[in-house]
Amino acid sequence: MILRRDIFQAIADPTRRSILILLASQSITAGAIADQFDAARSTVSKHIQILTECDLIESSQRGREIYYQIKMDKVKEIDVWLDQLKRVWDERFNNLDKYLEKIQQNKL
Repeated sequence: MILRRDIFQAIADPTRRSILILLASQSITAGAIADQFDAARSTVSKHIQILTECDLIESSQRGREIYYQIKMDKVKEIDVWLDQLKRVWDERFNNLDKYLEKIQQNKL
């Protein structure tokens, strides 16, 4: 049984978020990614593995090098969820505003 990691677990880690930001602008090798962090290459490699398992990044071979790039379609799933959350909170704040206005009117 293969467990699929959740994209939200992947982005919960600040190093993985930084890797995603790095890959948003360019396709680079694991070594180039690791050079950006003050961590062991094996640690960065594990982060890359998790992001790959979550389908947030993908790799492609160019000659002898493997390059990683972000998969924007999966990142958009995060954006959709955040948009839904934002709408719920906007509605709650709107309801609070209406309630506060009602209280103010009753005091006058």
